[in-house]
Amino acid sequence: MRVATSDALAGRRVLVTGAARGIGAALAVRLAERGAGVALLGLEPDALAATAARAGGARSGGARSGGAPWFACDVTDRAALEDTVERAVDALGGLDVVVANAGVAAQLPLVGGDPYVWDRTLAVNLTGVYDTVRLAGPHLSHPQGYALLVSSLAAAVHLPLMGAYSASKAGVEALGNALRLELAPSGARVGVAYFGELDTDMTSRGFGTEAASTLVRGTPLGRVAPLEHAIDALERGVARRSRVVASPRFVRAALPARGAVQRGVERTLRRSRVRRALQIARHEGAGLTTPQPSAASAPDGHRETA
Repeated sequence: MRVATSDALAGRRVLVTGAARGIGAALAVRLAERGAGVALLGLEPDALAATAARAGGARSGGARSGGAPWFACDVTDRAALEDTVERAVDALGGLDVVVANAGVAAQLPLVGGDPYVWDRTLAVNLTGVYDTVRLAGPHLSHPQGYALLVSSLAAAVHLPLMGAYSASKAGVEALGNALRLELAPSGARVGVAYFGELDTDMTSRGFGTEAASTLVRGTPLGRVAPLEHAIDALERGVARRSRVVASPRFVRAALPARGAVQRGVERTLRRSRVRRALQIARHEGAGLTTPQPSAASAPDGHRETA
C-alpha cells in the first residue's frame, strides 16, 4: 500500500542510521522516493553503497556521486560519529529528521550467558541512539525538526533470552520520552517507533536459532510480519512527525496494556519449555546480527560471524 505523503516529505533532509539493511535501508529508499534528501549511516560499506544507489537523486557528498550520501560509521565510536553527523548534515545542507535506527540483537541467557552480548547490545542500541540524537539535536532544534527513535515492542513485553535487547529498547523508549520534553521549546518533535517481529535480517539472524525456536514453537510469539507494513507506518510517522509509530497494528494496542500482555506471555511459556531453551542457548553460540568493529579485539568466543 502506498501512502500519499509526498507533499509532506518532499525536500525534507533526513539522516538514517543502521541504513545498510533491513528497516533503515528500506526506509531510506522510501523517503528518497517521496522526494526527501537522505543520508545513510551504517557499518557495511558495500550494503550502504547499494542502498545509496537505490536512493539516488538525493545530494551526493562524502561517498559516491549519483546516489544518496552514505557514511560507514560505528555509532559506538563517539569521535567518528560526531565527525560523520557533521559531514552528513553538510552533505544534506541542513537537517530536518534523524531516524536513530542502528541496532543489534542476539539471544542472551541472563544467567550463564556471554556478558559481551549485553555490553555490545546496550552500547549500540541505547548509547548509540543517545549519541546520535545528542549530535543531531542542535541541527533539529527548529519548528520542522523531528527525531524518531526506533524502539520495539520488546521495550514493553519481555521474553526469555531477550533481556539485553529488551533492556536496551526500554531505555530507548525512556530516552525518547525525555528528549520530547527537552526539544519541545524549539518546536521540534520526537517520536518512538515500536515494532513486533518483522521479516528482516535482524529477526532471522538474531532469533532464528534453535533456542528461540524451542521457546516459541506452537505459540503466537514467533509470528513475523511483512517489513513493508512497517515502512508504510514509518513513512506516515515521519511525514506527520508522530509521537508513536507502531507496526503491526496489534503493537499499538499492546503498549498501554503491557502489564496484562506480560502476564499473558508468562502464562503461555511453560517452565519446562523455558528451561530447555535456556540450556540450548548457553551452548549454541549465536552471534550478534551485525559483525561489530570491536569484535577483532574481543576475547576468543566473543567474535560475531556474518
